[in-house]
Amino acid sequence: MAKKQSSQYSAEDIQVLEGLDPVRKRPGMYIGSTGEQGLHHLIWEVFDNSLDEAIAGHATTIVLTLLDDGSVNITDDGRGIPVETHKQTKKSTLETVLTVLHAGGKFGGSGYKISGGLHGVGVSVVNALSTHLRAEVCRDGVQWAQEFKKGVPTGKLQKVGDCPEEVTGTSISFTPDMSILEGEFRWKTIVDHLRRQAYLTKGIHIKIYDERDNQQKSYQFYFEGGVASFVGHLTSGMHAKHPTRFYVSEEKEGILVDVAFQYTDDMQSTELAFANNVYNPEGGMHITGFRSALTRSLNDYAKKNGFLKDKETFTGDDVREGLNAIISIKLPEPQFEGQTKAKLGNPEARSIVETVTKEGLDDYLDKNPQDARNICEKILLAAKARKAAKAARETVIRKGAMEGLTLPGKLADCSSRKPEESELYIVEGDSAGGSAKQGRDRSFQAILPLRGKILNVERARLDKLLSSKEIKSLIIALGAAIADELDIEKLRYHRIVIMTDADVDGAHIRTLLLTLFYRYYKEVIEKGYLYIAQPPLYKVQKGRSVEYAYTEKEKDEVIERLKKTSAKITKKAQQAQEQSEEQPEEQEEQAEEEQQEAPSQKNDKVAGVRLQRYKGLGEMNPVQLWDTTMNPQNRLMFQVELEDAKEADTIFEILMGSEVAPRKRFIQTHADKVQNLDV
Repeated sequence: MAKKQSSQYSAEDIQVLEGLDPVRKRPGMYIGSTGEQGLHHLIWEVFDNSLDEAIAGHATTIVLTLLDDGSVNITDDGRGIPVETHKQTKKSTLETVLTVLHAGGKFGGSGYKISGGLHGVGVSVVNALSTHLRAEVCRDGVQWAQEFKKGVPTGKLQKVGDCPEEVTGTSISFTPDMSILEGEFRWKTIVDHLRRQAYLTKGIHIKIYDERDNQQKSYQFYFEGGVASFVGHLTSGMHAKHPTRFYVSEEKEGILVDVAFQYTDDMQSTELAFANNVYNPEGGMHITGFRSALTRSLNDYAKKNGFLKDKETFTGDDVREGLNAIISIKLPEPQFEGQTKAKLGNPEARSIVETVTKEGLDDYLDKNPQDARNICEKILLAAKARKAAKAARETVIRKGAMEGLTLPGKLADCSSRKPEESELYIVEGDSAGGSAKQGRDRSFQAILPLRGKILNVERARLDKLLSSKEIKSLIIALGAAIADELDIEKLRYHRIVIMTDADVDGAHIRTLLLTLFYRYYKEVIEKGYLYIAQPPLYKVQKGRSVEYAYTEKEKDEVIERLKKTSAKITKKAQQAQEQSEEQPEEQEEQAEEEQQEAPSQKNDKVAGVRLQRYKGLGEMNPVQLWDTTMNPQNRLMFQVELEDAKEADTIFEILMGSEVAPRKRFIQTHADKVQNLDV
């Protein structure tokens, strides 16, 4: 039995949270986080209610406005939230929906046959996390309104006017409680999310306005092509392997399945899964059903038409190389994992999606023989590369196991064997590598210098990647293997730092390394293990005062600060000189001591500020490199985070892919933002 403690534990220590108090107490449980992701989730919850009306066929237009006072308004032309008294709560239905968790039209009855909401907590959570919320409803020719503060009604539901009989809908305005939440609404995040919703709901008109800071920005979306148009958006700027996109739409057993895809000559794949228009980043049963149908159908066709021999077969990885697919289903009772709906768990979704996709794809391949041939040839190339990569990968892994525990000779390892406290600096060139090796703390900092620019893995298959000496050294140093054999638990360092020169070549090398990690070590990024070192751009010196500046703005601030400091010291010395002429002999000694500082500062003033621009890490001696870039007490580092996988895919494809035209457009668009370009 544990030793008794002096503190008491009684019924008074048990806290009961009523109404919406649990939401304000533990907001992360309901919206995922209190950062920008959670902040935007408030918009998605309100918008999803309007979208449910559109999916049910009762709304045609949704308007979202970011207002100048920090609030958000979302209006639809649906049926309007009911306002009559609710039997259970004895309050108006509108107030019930806005103040009671697990209250909504999504738990049976005739409210919604298909809905993105599962728990019915959406709009009530938004209410709880808003300093102010106002709901307006038009129904049966009457306009109703009610206001709330932090989830609590400020008054009863009121009739505030009349509406034309044919006008119905709901308007929700809310101001997020920034004492709980952090960040700001991002225009691009909102536009991208609502564009998706427009693609997934054929015929819905979505309007977005930004009235903050008098910007008056706007977007409007309306797509008749549905998910087939969505695939066209995904493959924009890429070279399609077959001109006719695959598309099938069919309802079975009350579940509507929409699937579309197109192959490109890219080596990466994009599969986006949605259930009731809710994005499922971790996929689920619908993705499993789609993949199974895709592999079976393409194998059947390839064998029947002589692309494969009897014992040969395409793997799932083979058929997904270069694939861009949208899988969207709408079902009555979605089973999501968690309130953020990351994964769909309905078992029936798998079999229905598999059946619809298999039947549709078999028909597509038979009716489009040239498209089918192009797809099969693409997959055959992927299969050939997979076999070559497997052999090369096994060689690298076997070599790593035999040799170091045989680590690369160029690696200056740290003495610690605990990954959680170990750091690996990937450094550009032998010169910088030498300074880093001398300046580091050997107990926990390892240095791996790379010679020149590594292979662009965006344009190379795995077998070619594994033939690169520099990349092989990095793979062995990390100790976690690569691709199918990747085991993040064996990673030898939990802080991997890319440290390159502050010039164009350094930026290129950094981008090449980021591409490698994104394509083959994405889990390293997701776990927060990848960083970018931020060495100083300038050394600013005036007399004995030395400071380092990491940006152009900071350089100007340092120069100004040193000038002011120098001016004060010079003025002090001049005053001391003047006073000494009037002081008695016993005070002359103190004045002379103050004046000793003056000559050097006066000289500095004449000579001005000495400025050194660091273009290479090798220009810094080991002590400077440690003080500015490697010392945990002083250094600046950026942690590489993955916010939008599709956006990251697009950027890497533009910057590092084989297509020149998209890269040219990107450079032309962003040319005016370039800084520190070496000429």
